[in-house]
Amino acid sequence: MSSSNSANNTSRNQQEAFAETSIAGKPAGYQIADWQQRFPYISAGITSRHGGISTGPLASMNCALHVQDEPQHVIANRAAFADTLGIPVEAWTCAEQVHGNRVALVTAQQRGRGRLTREDALQATDALITQEPGIWLTAFFADCVPLYFFDPEHKAVGLAHAGWKGTVLQIAEETVEAMTSAFGSRPERMLAAVGPSIGACCYEVDDAVAKPVREALERMEMAEQEIRFLVPDRERAGKYRLNLQQLNGQIMIKAGIMPIHIEICGLCTSCRTDAFYSHRKEHGRTGRMAAWIGIDLTSV
Repeated sequence: MSSSNSANNTSRNQQEAFAETSIAGKPAGYQIADWQQRFPYISAGITSRHGGISTGPLASMNCALHVQDEPQHVIANRAAFADTLGIPVEAWTCAEQVHGNRVALVTAQQRGRGRLTREDALQATDALITQEPGIWLTAFFADCVPLYFFDPEHKAVGLAHAGWKGTVLQIAEETVEAMTSAFGSRPERMLAAVGPSIGACCYEVDDAVAKPVREALERMEMAEQEIRFLVPDRERAGKYRLNLQQLNGQIMIKAGIMPIHIEICGLCTSCRTDAFYSHRKEHGRTGRMAAWIGIDLTSV
């Protein structure tokens, strides 16, 4: 698949891609609407910041253990949200994210890792893949980009955490390649989604970030598209607006996923602190949403 194809012309708009939903009157965050309708055995989405018991700047559905929250609050939030989705909390499986591009295959033996403590999580990992029903992959976000992968042919799923570093390291492509190797996934038959994150409207970077982004674009033979992803500030030299959502969508296309199979959310976590946590907008003192994806074949 040529990287000249554009994800933003073929993906759904932000209102269609991720739908705000509730279950039994409880907040259920934002789910990938098209997948939810077409595949009853798949569940994928991201929590909002509402519906939990965390307090202060972490109020209220903080789902991460690394942000100086009371551990019992985080564990209770995770359990409550799992109950809202109707899944056993023991199924939620987490990684200790490090802004890298390591992909871990999750088997039945790893089910539930990281649910109660960071030490038990899959270490130094920013993407998880599985073909096991009843395992719910989770990752934590407050501006970075959640990336979702679904192979309907082999009933396999993946979830990746892509900040600018992970994006430059092509974690999206690494995840596709890992699913191809582990499950026989064919990229052209896979579905993918790019979730809520800080948008180009709010994500200002300087040359320290722009330089590795440019190097990555050159390495991926996408340098001619730089202006789409890294827009210079006309009034301030050395300042740029970085569009991580569109860049990750284009990396998915480069990995072989068809543009029409990619959902790009478009929602900006910095603009929408009424619904989401934003590390940048809230000056580093905030909670984390949980992105999730899992397979429940009993729902077929």
